[in-house]
Amino acid sequence: QLQAYGGGLVQAGGSLRLSCAASGRTFSNYVMGWFRQAPGKEREFVAAISRFGGMTSYADSVKGRFTISRDNAKNTVILQMISLKPEDTAVYYCAASRILSAQSMALTINGMDFWGKGTQVTVSS
Repeated sequence: QLQAYGGGLVQAGGSLRLSCAASGRTFSNYVMGWFRQAPGKEREFVAAISRFGGMTSYADSVKGRFTISRDNAKNTVILQMISLKPEDTAVYYCAASRILSAQSMALTINGMDFWGKGTQVTVSS
């Protein structure tokens, strides 16, 4: 099971830190990712990190502003977001996959073993 938290309301230019806690599985077996879904839009890839954190991938829209990291000892993946923009407003979901790489997670929302419940991020202008 995955549980995402840390969302909230922030002004444009502000920062938020999202966390996703995993339970019930060997966390390091999974590539972890963050996705988001804005109202009326499809779910889209945000960032992913390999099993031991050596490789990451990001959507072009968040490169340089978002950083994904993980702590396998704490079964947690973090998404640090800075310089937030109103277009970052969405429900953010964490996901885990045993078969995808961090790079391939950027190409598809299929192949996930688990999805967490989302956390709302709202960025006001």
